[in-house]
Amino acid sequence: MQKTLSRKIDIIGIGLHSGIESKLELCPAAAGSGVVFCRSDMAHNNLFPARYDMVVDTRNCTCLGNSSGQIVSTIEHLMSVLYILGIDNVRINVSGPELPIMDGSAKVLFDKLKDVALTEQNERRKFVRVKKEVKFVDDKGNFVILSPNTELKIDFTIDFPSKIVGRQRFNAVITPELFASEIAPARTFCEKYQVDYLQSIGLIKGGSLDNAVVLDGDTILNEGGFRVENECVKHKVLDCIGDMYTAGLRLQAQVTASCSGHFHNNEVLKSLFKNSDNYEIIEE
Repeated sequence: MQKTLSRKIDIIGIGLHSGIESKLELCPAAAGSGVVFCRSDMAHNNLFPARYDMVVDTRNCTCLGNSSGQIVSTIEHLMSVLYILGIDNVRINVSGPELPIMDGSAKVLFDKLKDVALTEQNERRKFVRVKKEVKFVDDKGNFVILSPNTELKIDFTIDFPSKIVGRQRFNAVITPELFASEIAPARTFCEKYQVDYLQSIGLIKGGSLDNAVVLDGDTILNEGGFRVENECVKHKVLDCIGDMYTAGLRLQAQVTASCSGHFHNNEVLKSLFKNSDNYEIIEE
């Protein structure tokens, strides 16, 4: 059966790009309503269903937009937590255009929500089951493939010139236990020169070593280094889980990805839903 939160949950943090405090209020929602973000600072046209067809920007994060031109950005970490905890329906009030970055991973969000009781609802849970292989490849050869599987499995490879990252691969079925221990703690990562550039054009005002792994050549600037083995590819998996939940339902598929990101995840979902022969909606 579908599930929602049993009570309201408040979360407060700093927006990565704005550097401004961002407040979340996660509220129980009706069966069949899905995940919907609401800009609490807006009186009208303030709803943003968390669906692939509402995504308007995929540079550095996944960003939802609506017909009034307003946005809610950086939804992917929270979406991954909602997926793994089995939360089908929730309304998320956001105090501004950006979700809090927390520590750059999903760990804080996961720890905040993992012990909250869920309410079982009176409608059966539906799934999107991939029936045929669907692939999106960019002009550099980076790709994401969706292929049939009975559960969500991700095979993700990255390859960076930095020796400290290099080539990393993750290949496993996504389980709550694996998510809690290996995926949720994996932080976003970037090179120092990228930080310097983004700050020079007025972005990542809230960015610091407290919410990202920053690499400077073959050196990690963060005290203590990486949290988990192959943290970089595991963060890409974290993002992928959240992006795949913008299918609107839980996805049953093998996801095979190489050097891809939010843009590729969104494009492959567009390709999936473009042809009804590619998928079926099922109940279990």
